[in-house]
Parts: sequence; structure tokens; C-alpha cells
Amino acid sequence: MEERCNKLLLALVMLFLFAVIVLQYVCPGSECQLLRLRPFRAAAAAPADPYGAEDESPARFAAKFNFSEAELLRRVDFNIKGDDLIVFLHIQKTGGTTFGRHLVRNIQLEQPCECRAGQKKCTCLRPGKRETWLFSRFSTGWSCGLHADWTELTNCVPAVVDSKKELRLRPSR
Repeated sequence: MEERCNKLLLALVMLFLFAVIVLQYVCPGSECQLLRLRPFRAAAAAPADPYGAEDESPARFAAKFNFSEAELLRRVDFNIKGDDLIVFLHIQKTGGTTFGRHLVRNIQLEQPCECRAGQKKCTCLRPGKRETWLFSRFSTGWSCGLHADWTELTNCVPAVVDSKKELRLRPSR
């Protein structure tokens, strides 16, 4: 009889521990919808402010934009025949690979990139010149290292681009 009680007690303790682990997995934060007494439908209605908390407490994140509307809407002319250079900074998990491929395959310019089947890199040359107008992993490869960040690119890009030109032909940047 005592052995049965021990087994039953062990089973109940294991069930309790399993339930605690599942609850922590489903509700990792201190606030859990499963533990609230109100129905789920009331919690499903999203607040108007995407940064607002569900429990209507003050927001921990305040949206700040460092650019004015005029700066965001300004038009920038790109001179493919001059010394203009597009440097693509890939930020992981933001659709950067898709956008990088779009830059070399679909962009409508006077002389678009030439992409050959089976090759990862495309040739993006200026009209009548043997120099590139696009600095990205799809045009120049990993010239500044794998997933180079802003600091690495600001140090590396001028050195890589200028190393391919004679001193008298280098533009002032």
C-alpha cells in the first residue's frame, strides 16, 4: 500500500513539474493571459498604439524618429556615369538578401547588372567604364568580410574602391 502511495505521489509531483515547465514555456513573462480571469476575446483586441502595453501601463518604448518628413521624402539623383556609388549595408533578418538580389537583377538603370546563371556575383559596371556602381555582396562579393557592419564598411569601402583606381582618378568623397 505504501509503495502505491509513493508512486502516486511521485506521479503527482512529476505532473506538477511538467505543468510548471509548460506554463513557463507558454507564458515566459510575468504577465500571462492564461492566468487572467477575463476571457481571451477581450485580450485579443489590439490597442490603437502598437507600442502600448496590453495592460494599459505606460509604454516602455517611445517611438522616436531622427529624420524629418522632408528628409524621408527627398529625392536623390544617382549618376551612374559619374562617381556615385551605392553601398548596400546588409542587416540580418530584415529581408536584406532579397533586397540585395533585387538591386542586381531588377533595378532599371541605363546599364543594369549582368547576371549569369549559376554565378552568385553579378557584374555591375558603369556605361563605358570598367568600374562598379554597386558595392554589395552580389556585385563585389564579401570584400569587407562576412556580414560587415556600418563601422567595418566605412573603413573598408573607400580602401577597396580606391585600390582599383589610379591616384589621379580617385574621386573626393
